[in-house]
Amino acid sequence: MPSSSAVGDWALAAVVGLVSGVLSGAFGIGGGIVTTPAIRLLLGAPALIAVGTPLPVIIPAALTGAFAYNRSGRADLRAALVIALAGALPAVGGALLATRVGGSIVLVGTALLILWAATDTILQVLHPPTPLPDETRSTQLRVLALVGVGAITGLYSGFFGLGGGFVLVPLLTRWLRFGVKRAVGTSLATVAILAIPGTVTHALLGNIDWLIAAGLAVGVVPGALLGARISLGAHDRQIRIAFALLLVVVGVLLAVTELTGLQ
Repeated sequence: MPSSSAVGDWALAAVVGLVSGVLSGAFGIGGGIVTTPAIRLLLGAPALIAVGTPLPVIIPAALTGAFAYNRSGRADLRAALVIALAGALPAVGGALLATRVGGSIVLVGTALLILWAATDTILQVLHPPTPLPDETRSTQLRVLALVGVGAITGLYSGFFGLGGGFVLVPLLTRWLRFGVKRAVGTSLATVAILAIPGTVTHALLGNIDWLIAAGLAVGVVPGALLGARISLGAHDRQIRIAFALLLVVVGVLLAVTELTGLQ
């Protein structure tokens, strides 16, 4: 019979999963940006467990959100496939590298990247790039650019256990001039695929707590559906501002916690 502590951790993980799912569907980030800090800060798990455990849960969350965006025509599935295929091998390499570097260093790097993404998102609110028309975008998305984005996203996904969406959405809007909602939908489809090699690698390395992962999984699917509905009904500027605020809060909390632990 599970201990009361284990049951409590499972229930807390389910709540975290629900919140993660909402944020995943709303912002196209896979949800790991919330679950990794939560597993570390709220559940007190070792750093590498916090990095690896969100990955298997990212898959159903991202798939659920991607289907919702695709139904409304807000996901470029061909671009997502190219990005994901280009990022698969780097995702494995990133997971292996994370184990060699050490969990606390990985989480400090995670915090810095989150704060970078927040800064870039704020800059895009102040100076928004003009999205290219859909018919023009499809001819101007070069395979080489998508492969480069995929390699970067895959490496981050495997190394930081975040699915890569928090990096991919700014890259798609900044470099490839996607509109925000199209970037979110494409990111979710990409993240769902990219999480697979990272999950397998971290599982083989023993970096996944499957009890916590099961708790997270309970909440992510309904959360992702709700998040996608909220995002599809919101203005792009509102999405960017909310995304940036979320990143700042999570990044600062994670940085302070891990830097304090390194002292």
